[in-house]
Amino acid sequence: MQPSVFTKIIQREIPAAIVYEDEHTIAFMDAGQVNPGHVIVATKKQVETVLDLDDELAGAMFRTAAKVARAVDRAFAPEGITILQANKPAGWQTVPHVHLHVLPRHTGDGVGLTWPAKNPPLAELHTLAERISVI
Repeated sequence: MQPSVFTKIIQREIPAAIVYEDEHTIAFMDAGQVNPGHVIVATKKQVETVLDLDDELAGAMFRTAAKVARAVDRAFAPEGITILQANKPAGWQTVPHVHLHVLPRHTGDGVGLTWPAKNPPLAELHTLAERISVI
């Protein structure tokens, strides 16, 4: 696997405005800044998607996201905060390195996330649930 742009930031090969880092994660300002205070939280170990994370690393990433979200809330007082995580190109992932967006939100900021709810009956939801085996 080629080093991702995030790995290059972690290795200090590319400059970034780092907000926080610990043993497992790093948080830095998104260069795209949808709204002021938009932060990326990434694992230091380069894995492509959330599907590739072990439980320890997944927990570390979300702990850091929660810390960063609280700090963003204090610093920017947004009306809301969206935490976004995407996997694989069809899931909107653009960097092949697992990460979360901590995105401060304001009414009318132009950010959209919509999907066509299908609203299946409960019996179908039960059938779908039976297909999922969480281990």
